[in-house]
Amino acid sequence: MSRSLLALLTCCVAIAATAAPLPPAARTEIDALMARLVASGCEFSRNGNWYTAVEAKSHLSQKLKYFEDRGMVQTTEQFIEMAASTSSMSGQPYQVRCGKSAPVQSGQWLRSELKDLRSVTRAKSTP
Repeated sequence: MSRSLLALLTCCVAIAATAAPLPPAARTEIDALMARLVASGCEFSRNGNWYTAVEAKSHLSQKLKYFEDRGMVQTTEQFIEMAASTSSMSGQPYQVRCGKSAPVQSGQWLRSELKDLRSVTRAKSTP
């Protein structure tokens, strides 16, 4: 009986998770981060190969959709951690390289951009 109850509960949680769309505030932040990545002109390393920021945006958008369709992403931080920091295939961290600067892990770069984005947003909303 307890196994049946556990299975039912697991199904209910799974259904509830897939029913939860990405909140509008998180969507706005993620879209702004993607726009910043493209505008930066930086390169993006994935599994040992360097790609343009436009190619990176396309790849990260596909990963976001995958996690979104499964209700697994509800915050910008979850997007960064789950979709934009490491390769799901190899487990290798993604990197961002801007100009002649040394590459940094993409999670670090995106969190820094998110912090800046939020401070700009707060400054605009303060009278």
